[in-house]
This record gives sequence, structure tokens and C-alpha cells, in this order.
Amino acid sequence: MNGSQGKLTTTQAVVIIVNYMLGAGILTLPRTTSKAVGTPDVWISIILSGFIILGVGIILVTLCRRFPEKTVFQFTREITGSWIAYILGLSMIMYFIVIAAFEIRVMAEVTGMYLLERTPTWVIVMVFMWIGVYMISGGLGVIVRVFEIILPITIIIFVIEILLSNQLFEIGNLRPVLGDGIMPVFQGLKPSLLSYTGYEVMLIMTAYMKNPKKSNKAMTWGILISTIIYLITVVMVIGSLSLDGIKTRTWPTLDLVRSFEIQGLIFERFESLLLVIWIMQIFSTTAITHYCASVGIRDLFRSKKIKGIMYGLLPFIYLTAMIPKTVDDTFVLGDMLGNVSVFLFGILPLVLLLLSLIRKKGGKHA
Repeated sequence: MNGSQGKLTTTQAVVIIVNYMLGAGILTLPRTTSKAVGTPDVWISIILSGFIILGVGIILVTLCRRFPEKTVFQFTREITGSWIAYILGLSMIMYFIVIAAFEIRVMAEVTGMYLLERTPTWVIVMVFMWIGVYMISGGLGVIVRVFEIILPITIIIFVIEILLSNQLFEIGNLRPVLGDGIMPVFQGLKPSLLSYTGYEVMLIMTAYMKNPKKSNKAMTWGILISTIIYLITVVMVIGSLSLDGIKTRTWPTLDLVRSFEIQGLIFERFESLLLVIWIMQIFSTTAITHYCASVGIRDLFRSKKIKGIMYGLLPFIYLTAMIPKTVDDTFVLGDMLGNVSVFLFGILPLVLLLLSLIRKKGGKHA
């Protein structure tokens, strides 16, 4: 499989979804949701968000299966006409570019704070950008193989470190359940939903699947795995650091890992190990969004040379990544992206699906 050639298995599609979802959001998810909810019921918001995103994801892949072997940038033209398709396509391309920039900026902030102190942010951004473009220039096959290496390592180390933190865990920090009613849970839906961005990658990847009929299965497993990891994270962080203890922490997940040590092991403190692994995870999100933006430009403007597009996007990603002046500005950018994603990938796929049915565009489900 190289570039647009070859086919993805269902398992590979799941790996791509999970790698995309588990980016920078997991480092801040406990803080953002706790501030919104204000009670220990954050974990309920995470579960509800998972079900909502699963429903949206099923609608999304149902749309894609009506147009076999075509990406969203190709089949939107058939549904809406050229001009609207160009507007929507360019909006999605800009979204993927900004997501790539946001993730790489967060990666640079975390790396500069914990691993490479006093290293200029622009240097870290440039290095990871060039590594990323080198990887994605090898095509989708190379990306998937790298993801298949990164994801199992990430999950194993993450679960081990979270479980080791149980020495700090107090179940009382998660009580009372629904003490202030159900409304605080609903208030936590928005920030938790924003952490689920990533399912939209199937708007492109469904076209490359060996068996598009199993795209529902891939979407379901991808969201389920991500939900479980998010749920474990939130429960362990709140249970260990308390609700009030995480509201003022920028990276509460990292602070949890830094708050304990195991005597006698090779790694007595684990934050550096978690950082290295999670930097690779954020790098994965940056890489796949850069690739999706490149595919979008190629398909929208019917170009044949995608490598030139990949390198051409580098200045735009770099400039966007350097726009935020502080970490707080970076988080504001992330919130903006989440709001945009609600329209582009929450509402729009349903509208396009209904239009395709009304106008009888596309075939039956592949």
C-alpha cells in the first residue's frame, strides 16, 4: 500500500482512528471536563459523549459507504455541485491543517516544559514537522505500519502507569454520584465531546478499506477503545488528585504520573516514559491530519502529485502553529477547532446523507 494504492484492513482502520483520537486531548481532558461539570460525575459525561460520538460516527461511515472508493472531497461534488463542494472541501482542508498545527504546538509546549527546557518552541515545531512529512511522504502504508507499532506500546505503558497510580487513588473523590443532579453531567458534554475529534478521519479512510461494509465495525471499535482509555484516565486522575486538585493544573494526567514513584524498578519515576510515548501519540495525530489535508487538496483540485502538496503545506502548518503566544492561547485554538468540528463532522455528514438519499446520489451501501 502506497499513497492511495492498496487497501486498509478493518484492524488498521481502528488503529488509525484510535491514534488520531488519543492526541493532546487526553493530557487536559480531566481539567477541562472537571471545570465544566463541577462535580465528581465527570466520568458519566465521558460515557455519554462516547455514545453520542458513536452515533455521529455511524452516520458518517454510512454516508461514505454510498460512494465506494471515493473520499469526502470527491463525493461531495456529486451531492451538492461544484461550488458548494469546493467551499466545504476547503473548509475541511483548513480544519485538518489547523489540527496538525495545534497538535504539533501542544507537543512542542509539553516537550519544552518537561524534556527540552530552554529549547525554542519554533525549533521543536520544525523538527517534528520535517520528521512527520518524511513519514507521510511514504504513503498510507508507511503511516499505518508506524501507527501499528506506536499504539500497542502506548496503550500498554499508559495502562501500567495509570494502574500503578492506584496507591494514590481514593474512591471517596468520586462521590457523591449525581449529588447535584443530572444537569452538571450535561454541562460536561461539550468539553468531553471536543476530545473525541478523530472519527472524521473515516471520511477519507473508508475509501481505502478492503471491506467498506466493516467501516461501522472499525468506527465502533475505534470509539470504544478511545472511550475506555478516556474513562480510565478521568477516573484515576480525579480519584487520585481530587476534583479541586486538578482544576488549576495545566497537564493533570502528567501531574498524576509525576506524583508517585516505585522504588527498586528501572524507572522509579515514570513521567519521562509517559511523555516520550505520548509525544509519539501526538505526533501520530499531526501526521495523519497533515496527510488528510494533502489528500483533500489532491482530490479537490484533481491533482496527481501528492508529495509536492505535502511539502507545500509545511509553511502553513508552521505559521499556524506559531500563532498562539501562550499555552492558554493554544487551548483557545483547540476549543475553536472543537466547535468547528461539531458543524463539519457532526451536522454536515447527516445533511449530506439526507441530500444523497433525496437526490438519489451514490449507490446502496458498499
